[in-house]
Amino acid sequence: MIGIDLIKTSRMERFIERFGEKSLQKFLSEDEIKLVKNFKTASGFWATKEAFSKALGVGIGSECSFMDIKIYKDEKGAPKIAISKKIAQKHKIVSTALSITHDGEYAIAVVHLELESAAPDKVKQF
Repeated sequence: MIGIDLIKTSRMERFIERFGEKSLQKFLSEDEIKLVKNFKTASGFWATKEAFSKALGVGIGSECSFMDIKIYKDEKGAPKIAISKKIAQKHKIVSTALSITHDGEYAIAVVHLELESAAPDKVKQF
């Protein structure tokens, strides 16, 4: 399953200017906030969480909250996704992949989820 999200970074900039650190606390854990360098990084993290929820097909809400998804960096500095046990078990997620990019005024994230039940016979055929 694939999810994608795009955010105009100036939107995040205004959000942070208006609410300060509390704005980040609405969608990021303390460890994630430590990784945020500026509003552009925060934008990429927002897009990641939105893209993840879209890949699940549920969006951000009661079934999948911002705090069910955590972004961390691997030893090379690449962004990765950790997910709550609740989400992993409910949706039978066996692996995740993430790509975040920034270009000009935009941040884009693409998330790929591999589910335990994903098999070639699940593809609609004609």
